[in-house]
Amino acid sequence: MGKVKEKKPRTAAEAPAAPKKKLIEEKVPVRLHERFKQEIVPYMMKRFNYKNIMQVPHLEKICINTGLGAATQDPKLIDIAVRELEIITGQKAVITKSRKSISNFKLRENVPIGVRVTLRRARMYEFLDRFISITVPRIRDFRGMSDKSFDGRGNYTVGVKEQIIFPEIDVDKVTKILGMDISFVTTAKNDEEAYELLKALGMPFVKRDTAPVQA
Repeated sequence: MGKVKEKKPRTAAEAPAAPKKKLIEEKVPVRLHERFKQEIVPYMMKRFNYKNIMQVPHLEKICINTGLGAATQDPKLIDIAVRELEIITGQKAVITKSRKSISNFKLRENVPIGVRVTLRRARMYEFLDRFISITVPRIRDFRGMSDKSFDGRGNYTVGVKEQIIFPEIDVDKVTKILGMDISFVTTAKNDEEAYELLKALGMPFVKRDTAPVQA
């Protein structure tokens, strides 16, 4: 007897569905995060005599904020700041608006006056690595980060006067010099722990002999 030929499906709907391939997302470890786990955690445990690894403070998030008071007169500044901040961070920026009207400053309620970005996890460590290794050395007459900008709760803020220190920004296309505040939020209980954490991560603080004064 001859072999029975299988009937081919007439339409695509009748054809059996092809098995779905599982997409395996390759996770590339961030260099600074790997260093934190392998080198900084043991150092911090020894430095502060932690008994549990969960006591070691870590970087929680990085908040980048650009205030644009002049945007009340020139709304195009908001679009410029959004575009440049997204280029610098690689993440979508959020426009901040005024909460109330202030007649002396010609400010009305719910008017765009700033742009911000909050970085977490891998993007946070990747940004910090670029900031320390590439951006900071481009600051004019740089002599080290001040250790006076801790808030007493383990958080550190640094002000940047010009966005052109970031290599991602094309200087030839810059129409307005904009500054920004970069806040490094940690889980440290005090400024001394935060200082040691950021210093171990590579933050180039000004050399000093004494510990920071705790608030």
